[in-house]
Amino acid sequence: MEERVVVVDDDAIILRNANTVLSEAGFKVTCLKSGRLLLDYAAKNTIDMLLLDIKMPELDGFETMRLLREWERENKKPEIPVIFFTGSDDCASETAGLSLGAMDFIRKPFAAEVLTLRVRHLLDLIRLQRDLHAEVEKKTREIEGLSLHVVHTLADAIDAKDAYTKGHSGRVAEYSREIAKRYGYSSERQEEIYMMGLLHDVGKIGVPDAVINKPGKLTDEEFALIKAHPVRGARILQNIEEMPKLATGARWHHERFDGRGYPDGLAGEEIPEEARIIAVADAYDAMTSNRSYRGVIPQDVVKAEVEKCSGTQFDPRFAAIMLEIINEDVEYRLHEQ
Repeated sequence: MEERVVVVDDDAIILRNANTVLSEAGFKVTCLKSGRLLLDYAAKNTIDMLLLDIKMPELDGFETMRLLREWERENKKPEIPVIFFTGSDDCASETAGLSLGAMDFIRKPFAAEVLTLRVRHLLDLIRLQRDLHAEVEKKTREIEGLSLHVVHTLADAIDAKDAYTKGHSGRVAEYSREIAKRYGYSSERQEEIYMMGLLHDVGKIGVPDAVINKPGKLTDEEFALIKAHPVRGARILQNIEEMPKLATGARWHHERFDGRGYPDGLAGEEIPEEARIIAVADAYDAMTSNRSYRGVIPQDVVKAEVEKCSGTQFDPRFAAIMLEIINEDVEYRLHEQ
């Protein structure tokens, strides 16, 4: 595919010479006589390299480039690579051009070989950068996919400690993501809270199975072991520097909006927002899962409990979203299967 080069200069001789040299080198060349014509052209066409004269009437090269960059930002377009034409050895002009993001300067009148080599080398460099960026993005997606697989495996291992919580972490993650989505979180933040939900109970790894699965009432000592799992989970996750927020869901998902939760007795806005979301999702799944002493709680009872605890156990905003989800679940599908 021919690479598209646009040359902007008010000098007809420069335009003619540049067109001849670059066309013979295999580029698809468009010549324009002003910055205004360039801005109109760029809005409708793809440009691989722009050769832009500095001294032009009406809009000089610097002002043209500033307007071009503003248009690119407003329209979320990639920046067009720019080489400035200059007829002087003015250091201040080069400094100004480079500060705007120009890649190079070519002096006029130019030598044909110099013009061709500069354009070719810069286009090759840009292609290499794009290829490298694409490869990095590909590897990043592969690593993220592997990381998610590892997190799912860990979440399954946590759930396996409790005979009555199969799939609990995955469901809490899904409910948390849906609440966050409806509240207006970006896609990136939705995925972040999904990961937080998957690992919110990681601290249970340190709780003896006999305590987790005890069918009767827990002693004070046993309940203290259970209540220690948020702090233990946060300590495990805070060492993962790539995902610093993971520890947030683990530590504070048992805090209450009225301040009577644990481990830190935080209240209201003191509790990180993601933890307040996970708290609602966690409680919902606890009520809609089988336990040794009961089955799945009927939906109308679950709904009434969420309504009752709004403003005390739960942040009212996220309780309202959970109630919205419950009301939409007419056939009561959102529970442990």
